[in-house]
Amino acid sequence: MYTRQDDIYQSPSEKARIANASGADYFVSFHRNSSPSPNQYSGVETLVYDDSGIKAAMARNVNARLEGVGFRNLGVKERPDLTVLRRTNMPAILIEAGFINTEQDNRLFDERFQDIAQAIADGIMDTIGRGQPAPGGVYRVQIGLYRNFSNAQYALNEALAQGYDGEIVYEDPFYAVQLGSFSTLDEAVQLENQLRQRGYDTLVIKK
Repeated sequence: MYTRQDDIYQSPSEKARIANASGADYFVSFHRNSSPSPNQYSGVETLVYDDSGIKAAMARNVNARLEGVGFRNLGVKERPDLTVLRRTNMPAILIEAGFINTEQDNRLFDERFQDIAQAIADGIMDTIGRGQPAPGGVYRVQIGLYRNFSNAQYALNEALAQGYDGEIVYEDPFYAVQLGSFSTLDEAVQLENQLRQRGYDTLVIKK
């Protein structure tokens, strides 16, 4: 699930609110860094509220993967003052994917954009595991979160008509439309990819 897909201003507090309402397990914020002077610094760093737990492990894994693409690894930094790291209810990281006023980083960003995106995804998956059973639960793919039940029902009916299995789950104050039921994350990701090709905004959750 994205907090935004258009070039509009969105406050950090609004991003945190959307994340908390989504029921997501993790929050990942994507940024480019900057410096006082052009070409002063180069590299990738990932910010966390504090250097502990799964968020710190995820930050290091993402940095390591981006280093493999060609970035200099500037490490993990604690930033408890950042709203999106402080106010999110789930483990959160903020990725600074190179400096926007550094020629070397911009060249890498332009020439290997897809590799950078894949490296971030791989770093996340390195952290949460691949193909592992969900302890005490199942993986599902969420395609919508609604305040109005009738809107959720419409979205579910549309998915059912396309041959998917699913249901509406009430998560006060929202109605979540969730599809599938899988014992491994890889199976859920396969369904998620199918749904994205059909134009759905998706979120893999563990219940």
